[in-house]
Amino acid sequence: MSESKPMTSVLIYGGKTGWIGGLMAKLIGETPGIKVALAAARIENREEVAKELDEVKPSHVLMAAGITGRPNIDWCEDHKPETIRTNVIGTLNVADLCNVREIHVTVYATGCIFKYDDAHPLGSGKGFTEEDEPNFDGSFYSETKGYMEPMLSCYPNCMILRVRMPVSDDLIHRNFVTKIVKYERVVNIPNSMTILHEMLPASLAMAKKGLTGVYNFTNPGVISHNEVLDLYIKYIDPTYHYTNFTVEEQAEVIKAPRSNNELDTTKLMRDMPEGIVINDIKTAFDLCFQRMKVNLTEMGWLPDNMPAEFVRS
Repeated sequence: MSESKPMTSVLIYGGKTGWIGGLMAKLIGETPGIKVALAAARIENREEVAKELDEVKPSHVLMAAGITGRPNIDWCEDHKPETIRTNVIGTLNVADLCNVREIHVTVYATGCIFKYDDAHPLGSGKGFTEEDEPNFDGSFYSETKGYMEPMLSCYPNCMILRVRMPVSDDLIHRNFVTKIVKYERVVNIPNSMTILHEMLPASLAMAKKGLTGVYNFTNPGVISHNEVLDLYIKYIDPTYHYTNFTVEEQAEVIKAPRSNNELDTTKLMRDMPEGIVINDIKTAFDLCFQRMKVNLTEMGWLPDNMPAEFVRS
């Protein structure tokens, strides 16, 4: 695709039941001059997707459908065919059919395809770039995502965003904060993460600009589990407490290893459209918890009515 087309209508896969897709539908719905449609076709059904694209005729497609597993990616270890059907075949269907029709497609992918190594040591500040090849396939989920990315990169209409440990301004079950708050014990490792309040509008601006290729889609810098939970204690629940354990101890209670890494955001910040503000991860997290406190207060959860699953005795 040699030049970007005006964004007039957007079709979202994963917009009806997906977390990020739903947030993008809300965001675009509040944007004047852009029509939004929520896809009904199952992405693994190529004929259904083709028919829907021809009926809706979107200028842009957002691909936010996929399987991450419930309650977590361990599910994928025991459901490999289902994971492949959606995360590989389905995603390629959308990318390929959009390419044939010269439709720009944004794929909300993952940055959980790397792990700290000798060339990118923990605490070094040297993050993995878009050119680095994935080095983490410890989970089947990450394995499928790792070999998907080079295939998606072959499509000239495709922008691939490496999202990591996404965080929202509430305590929805998909939120990274929600997950670690509910754990009995947590590891304490600095990671790159994605604050959705800042990054989702950025993804829309990038799609409007017609950007393609792979982008590390996280706020700059890293933050540790303990730093996140300390902010939770500061803003949400001063009575909360947590306990750490090692990666080795964690391995005893999960089916598949987890990815820990830092992603380099130089390319992302260089190509970011004008007017988009992306804060470093620690600033972005602090602001996120400030918004979360307001939201939970309006919901009646704060100051002293948090649901039982969030309360530590």
